[in-house]
Amino acid sequence: MNARTLPVLDLADLVPPPAAVAGRRPLGAILILLLVLACGIAALAGWGRGGTREPVQAPLRIDLAAAQTVARLTVDDKSQIIAAGIDAEARNAAIPFAAGATPMRAFHLLAPADTAASALRCLTQAIYYEAATEPLEGRRAVAQVVLNRVRHPAYPKSVCGVVYQGANLNTGCQFSFTCDGALLRTPMAGPWREAEQVAREALAGRVEPEVGTATHYHADYVMPRWAFEMDKIVQLGRHLFYRFEGSWGRPAFFAGAYSAHEFIPALDLTRLRARLLAARSEAGPAEGFAPGLTVAPQVTDRHAENDVGGRIDMTRSWRPSIPDPTSDASRYRAIVTGDAQGAPVSEEAAKTQ
Repeated sequence: MNARTLPVLDLADLVPPPAAVAGRRPLGAILILLLVLACGIAALAGWGRGGTREPVQAPLRIDLAAAQTVARLTVDDKSQIIAAGIDAEARNAAIPFAAGATPMRAFHLLAPADTAASALRCLTQAIYYEAATEPLEGRRAVAQVVLNRVRHPAYPKSVCGVVYQGANLNTGCQFSFTCDGALLRTPMAGPWREAEQVAREALAGRVEPEVGTATHYHADYVMPRWAFEMDKIVQLGRHLFYRFEGSWGRPAFFAGAYSAHEFIPALDLTRLRARLLAARSEAGPAEGFAPGLTVAPQVTDRHAENDVGGRIDMTRSWRPSIPDPTSDASRYRAIVTGDAQGAPVSEEAAKTQ
């Protein structure tokens, strides 16, 4: 726990030191003139497009190896999970919280209507599928993490790009709902509306100050290895939030410019099917159950004691329905993109499905 380093994130290897560029600076007068011209051009560009844009900053260069290492910091890779259940909760609690978080500046989405609609849908999906039952501040914190990543140089520069990063890989999706089959479940109308409102507010500039520059979070009942390599900021609901150590976790480093291009990828249903079948196979047969009854509780369960649903025994009776990509691709696409067939349903309608 005292070895909390991520060597590949050393800025000395990613950003040229001042001495390396000092010898190439032009004369003072020329530099001042170029600076004035650059400011004028930026001001005219902003005026021509209309609206208020964030200050233009020099792009930060990120080493490819560093970006790839960052992309592997997920809970999707089971090899990174070192504890689960009660053991994980105890070990997570033993990691001290870092110093207080510095709130991020507001994010204001400035994009054409269709682009803004896609960004809203992707952010709503992340909030709904990741934190629908979390307290309000926990849902806002998930939205803040997504927008923080959009600004961080190591991540895609769009909301949908951040949310669906790694979704078509065998392992490595950044948000588990994009690769665990959760999107096949039609969302409940009430919680979906709440998630959409949280997303709309975040894209309009609302900030969740408690998480600051957090770029990662995980449930408190799992412990990934990278929990020791990052600064733990706060716990909201069942989620623990983290920021990068050092310069990578400071607000000034979040200078990436939003691309204003959103795209919801067509997920590879064949790969998804293989993943879900493999996960079911790895789980193995359940023990200590009677045929036709639910499985005995486990430490990883989150059901209340009076939840009559319990855990379903998938080894003897019910099986998850995984769509055939050759026949159900259009239906799945509709669910992901929110077309008519994939629109959220009301709680009453859902009970009849």
